[in-house]
Amino acid sequence: MYIISACLLGINCKYNGGNNYCESIKKVAEKHNHIAVCPEVAGGLPIPRHPSEIRDNKVYNNKGEELTKSFIDGAENVLNEAKRRAELSGEKIELAILKSRSPSCGVNKIYDGTFTGKLVDGDGIFAQLLRNNDIKVITEEDVDDKF
Repeated sequence: MYIISACLLGINCKYNGGNNYCESIKKVAEKHNHIAVCPEVAGGLPIPRHPSEIRDNKVYNNKGEELTKSFIDGAENVLNEAKRRAELSGEKIELAILKSRSPSCGVNKIYDGTFTGKLVDGDGIFAQLLRNNDIKVITEEDVDDKF
């Protein structure tokens, strides 16, 4: 079973109410049992919502409000649901394909918390949780036609 960021599959859950539809991810989803997730929505955040970034290991929106608890709660909620679904189907969670640079789903690079577009080394809250649970994480930028 794969975990896939819902926005990559065209679900309008992005902070601005839109999505990040990616045809190559849709093709992967058609070939693999998967669960589409948005940890931010699962953490109780609305659609749309103010953009958020990680600074000093905490998540803040561009209005200065700290949202770390919502991000952690959402990450835990979707991981638990994915584990439950995998168990019911008799499968193992093999891979997570996540939205790059996101404060939830970013892998290896995330925005620096200044809302200036600057990237720094790091993972989003959900990506960190998945890694801590020995689940391989990649972004849509890592998927190619060989997949």
